[in-house]
Amino acid sequence: MADSQSSAPLRAHADAPASGVIHVRTRHTANFTVLSNRLAQRAGSAVTVGVAAYVLSLPDGASIPIDALCAHFKEGRARISAALNELEAEGWLERRVERGPGGRIVTRTFVYDAPGGAEREARRPAEVPAARVVAEPETEPKPEPKPGPAPKPGPGPEPGTAPDPRAAAVLGSLRHRDRRLVLSERETATLAPAVAEWLDRGVGPHEIAEALTSGLPNPIDRRPARLLTYRLAALRPPVPADAPPPTRPIPFQDCDGCDRPFRAPRPGRCRDCRREAADSPPLAA
Repeated sequence: MADSQSSAPLRAHADAPASGVIHVRTRHTANFTVLSNRLAQRAGSAVTVGVAAYVLSLPDGASIPIDALCAHFKEGRARISAALNELEAEGWLERRVERGPGGRIVTRTFVYDAPGGAEREARRPAEVPAARVVAEPETEPKPEPKPGPAPKPGPGPEPGTAPDPRAAAVLGSLRHRDRRLVLSERETATLAPAVAEWLDRGVGPHEIAEALTSGLPNPIDRRPARLLTYRLAALRPPVPADAPPPTRPIPFQDCDGCDRPFRAPRPGRCRDCRREAADSPPLAA
């Protein structure tokens, strides 16, 4: 009797189709993920389906920042970010920025294996059995309120003063995370004091950018500065117990001698003009 060849093709069942895909199935009892055909057969980007399958396979409480996804997949940051935005727009996942214990800002990602659309929005997250939370476990979240009349985030800039360079750098970086967050020079100067207040309270630039850009509505039907103003006020972290009282920067003044701007508590002459006046000989009577 001849030995069977390992390279011989598997014999199809009698009821198998004559051509096309023939499934050879294995019964899994552990380490598997149920994926709906609606998602697996989704038309469009294969990256989007792959990211969704990977996120659905993670356990509850797993952290999925964009950097971790980029380290797992070969695709670049732009394609991974676009995939997440597509999944969020279609209702497969929902990202919410919330304040955790101690005032720490966290992002909670709710992953749905069967998105419910408007029905999902009408029910509480705990009542939706298809949802899994992938983030730090916190108390039951509440939907982020829609932007409306927001409390003033802090004292506005004085006329003629330049924005805090640290805050301006944070605000300028937002457009790299979301191209819709392009701010004008005036908007940057208006928002900078609130961002500087976050920095003074111990929140890092990356955490601020994450809080301001995570889970943004699609589309943004108004100037982004209004939405950022609301978030800076609504999510403002508490003052650390050992933090010194905040100090305002010394304002800019226009020199009475050369009109050059300089920092001083009150109007007058700049250092060079004062030195020039001191070195000049007095006029003869």
